Amino acid sequence: MSKPSNWSKDDLKLYILLLCANADRNETSEELEMIKSKYRSSNFEDIYAEFKKDSEDEALEKIDENVQKHHFSSLELTEFKQEMHAIFKSDKNFTMWEENLDNILDNIIY
Repeated sequence: MSKPSNWSKDDLKLYILLLCANADRNETSEELEMIKSKYRSSNFEDIYAEFKKDSEDEALEKIDENVQKHHFSSLELTEFKQEMHAIFKSDKNFTMWEENLDNILDNIIY
């Protein structure tokens, strides 16, 4: 089990969007570029490397732990939900895996 991460809000969002891009087990360069353009974090490579080594269960646990540390406004959550859906729909196909992850993240984030 990986140790819990202490992320900023942007780092947490970046990690969640990486999970969204990988929900269908096929993260595309377009999805990664979309994420990089939104979060030009100097930590991108570190967070991406951490994401790649985590299992889905570890990822969801880290997200849950970090969401509880940050206080998101309703507006922030609404805007972030739109960003997540943009990643899911970037390949013009909203798969069963993406829909399932969307539901799981709804339960964690809201």
